[in-house]
Amino acid sequence: MAWVYILYSKKIDKYYVGACTDLDRRLYEHNLGHSKFTSTGVPWELVYKEEWVDLVSAKQRELKIKKMKSRAYIQDLIRKWRP
Repeated sequence: MAWVYILYSKKIDKYYVGACTDLDRRLYEHNLGHSKFTSTGVPWELVYKEEWVDLVSAKQRELKIKKMKSRAYIQDLIRKWRP
């Protein structure tokens, strides 16, 4: 099992899209500042997630979301996920 996730930082008003196999661990790492980009936005809040069969599929979906290069697209995903 793998995950595609979107995090949001109120501090920098930005979204972060990622993929992983252990969502709890990855969120914890982001909030510790392990990633160069996410270290500036701590604390991060999980605002969206999708479950995938494997990491390869999750990474493909992550890239599809990132290629949209659209804040509106991300916000629409979040709205649909949390009606």
